[in-house]
Amino acid sequence: MTKQSQFFLDHLGQTSPFPFLIEVDRAEGAYIYDKNGKAYLDMIAGVAVNNIGHRHPKVVAALSAQLEKHLHVMVYGEFIQDAQQNLVRQLLSVLPASLDGVYVVNSGTEAIEAALKLAKRATGRTELVAFKGSYHGSTHGAMSVSANEVKKIAFRPLLPDVRFLTHNDCAALDQITTRTAGVIIETIQGDAGVRRPSAAFMHALRARCTEVGALLIFDEIQCGMGRAGSMFAFHQFDVVPDLLTLGKALGGGMPIGALVAAQQHLQLFTHAPMLGHITTFGGHPMVCAAAAATIEVLRSEIDWDVLEQRAAAFAAHIAAHPAVCAHRRVGAMFAFDLTSAAEVEKVVKYCLENGMLTFWFLSHPYSFRLSPPLNLSQEDWNLAAKVIISALDRL
Repeated sequence: MTKQSQFFLDHLGQTSPFPFLIEVDRAEGAYIYDKNGKAYLDMIAGVAVNNIGHRHPKVVAALSAQLEKHLHVMVYGEFIQDAQQNLVRQLLSVLPASLDGVYVVNSGTEAIEAALKLAKRATGRTELVAFKGSYHGSTHGAMSVSANEVKKIAFRPLLPDVRFLTHNDCAALDQITTRTAGVIIETIQGDAGVRRPSAAFMHALRARCTEVGALLIFDEIQCGMGRAGSMFAFHQFDVVPDLLTLGKALGGGMPIGALVAAQQHLQLFTHAPMLGHITTFGGHPMVCAAAAATIEVLRSEIDWDVLEQRAAAFAAHIAAHPAVCAHRRVGAMFAFDLTSAAEVEKVVKYCLENGMLTFWFLSHPYSFRLSPPLNLSQEDWNLAAKVIISALDRL
């Protein structure tokens, strides 16, 4: 145990008893380097954050340029700032015309909180509907609409009037009624082990929400910004939500979230009451500059066809191993099922020891997860497959 590791354990807030304890020196592209110079191929990308790799030159340049202008100048919503304007222009260029308003916050879970509030404010209703297997964050509201009771029980009571439906079950949608303020769903469920609903279900969900006047909220904090193989996962279903939440990869490595909606809906936060939703650091100019650059990189540098070909070939290669019971993939979201949580731990540890980062799911312990940078080279895809196959051979 190094002094740095001991200080980390003694004085920094912890999330689990088993941190990786890599002492990070620097990161570049698809690799993280520790203080001893050891390189780690990052096949988890900060858990779907570094979709364009670490320290992309265009993101670094945008940060440097903004640093020369100003940092925080005022709480969100009072001053006109170029960085915020540029980000929103970039977002609007890739969004449907009906989603013409953006409220920039600090994280994905904050975007969820804002979405839940807006659904109640816009409809005058109280019921929220979510789905079994969901994960939307760990603040009180986001946790209330997340399904994993093991993670929730110690913090109850949470929000009242929340109903959970079976995911991908069209028959369950009748439980969405004129009492329902909002229905929240991950367009692709992430923490449940990469679960893709059917197109029929998504169309039925959209129709039911429209029928009863409930707002449909798509959570694309993890599956958005290219992770699912398209700029937004909802593009693959030809369904447009009323509210969209973004986070994780939007900032290119900087902390950000965004609630996207029709501007007429966002305007409801301005009255009855005024300041219905506020944030001090939301829309921070440094973060917005990085996010605008990230969208530009995704638009101009990612070849979606190449990504799909490489990801599909990689998944097929790993899934062919006899130790893999099943697998699921959407774009560059991967879940590989093994026979036990102990086997998952062995794979993750072996990969770590051999210079590669993989991870697990909070709510699906029998799978290991991968979410590599979208611009991963073919050589690095090959290296990742080699290390994982070696790990599986040792089970």
